[in-house]
Amino acid sequence: MAEGPARPLRSEVRRTATCPACGVDTGESTTCPRCHLSAELFPAVVEAAASGEDSDPTYLRTIGELLSTVQLDRPPPEVTEPARGLLSAPFSFTELTDATLGPAPPAAAAPPIPSDLELPQVPAETDQLPEVRRRLEEYFQLGRRLSLDFTDFQSRASAAVLAADVDSLEILAREMFVHLSSSIAEEYESLLARRNEIAPLVSTGSADVELASVRRAIGTGDLPGAQRRLTILRDELGRLQSQWEVGRILVAEGELMVTTIRDLGGDPSPAQGPLEEGRKLFAEGHRADAERVLARAAVALWTLLEPRLMADLRRLRDKMVEARSAGLDIEPAIAQLRAISGELRQRNFVGTIVSYRRMRSEIERIAPSGVEGAGVPDLAAEVRDPPPT
Repeated sequence: MAEGPARPLRSEVRRTATCPACGVDTGESTTCPRCHLSAELFPAVVEAAASGEDSDPTYLRTIGELLSTVQLDRPPPEVTEPARGLLSAPFSFTELTDATLGPAPPAAAAPPIPSDLELPQVPAETDQLPEVRRRLEEYFQLGRRLSLDFTDFQSRASAAVLAADVDSLEILAREMFVHLSSSIAEEYESLLARRNEIAPLVSTGSADVELASVRRAIGTGDLPGAQRRLTILRDELGRLQSQWEVGRILVAEGELMVTTIRDLGGDPSPAQGPLEEGRKLFAEGHRADAERVLARAAVALWTLLEPRLMADLRRLRDKMVEARSAGLDIEPAIAQLRAISGELRQRNFVGTIVSYRRMRSEIERIAPSGVEGAGVPDLAAEVRDPPPT
């Protein structure tokens, strides 16, 4: 069978004047004038983004070779799913936590809103039975909307109404007001935290208006009004979070690769421009453009990270072989190497890096005296233990 045309080496890919990250014509410039991607990376990014499903990238073959070296007692794992092109399918992500990385807000991001909520004053006392009963009925309705357990309040209110005890009803109304105010304030604080979390990536102007309305309503003691505004605010934040979740993950993915390149002694700056451009586009509300640029930013950063990561995996493989020769159990580290292979096949860069760090942690646990590489700091402390299986 005739073989297809040989795939060009990166050095043989023709220089293109169009930035593969943002599509701007760069002419003879050494960097993209818009996203500042280094022109030296243009061919590599074009090649990586065009990876087809008919062959495995070099790094997948490298991982296969590493696995065959350390698991001599078993056949190589069967591949049931072809490798995907880098941009041919949506990314799959493991859980992103503070232990991996949290993206720093861009310069244009809205600043966090401080928690400066003041609880309202308790309404003035009254000796008018109809007025107290009206307030109690309003509080009970509000409690049901907030899904609060008012069973004790209900029994006390029933006994006081039967006895026409205005003083007891007034005391009950004041207690309920304080309880409701605290519950509404607690929900406000929770929604405020959600707003501050997504503000680095999206304009939260509409949510900020509702937050201000809630604060005013609480400050004036308008608890039903505050509850209605909280419902609107919750729906608005949910819409924003759902709409911009992909962008948040893409930014965190890029930042994680930047950190890992530096940890492995590299310089991410030639590929870092598209990441910052994508962050800026998100802050300005250009969601589709931002996602496209950030996806290409991940490819650009991966072209810098891949050779350093493969080199360190070879180093770790050698340590695993030494540990096995010394009679130590290296199966947990092998499991993480298999996980790296699976994540790379899915083009899940975050999962790849997390599994790599866990593999380093396992080797450090198995043989702490033999895993320190020159210029490569230990990353185990930055990764949480995986969930039990």
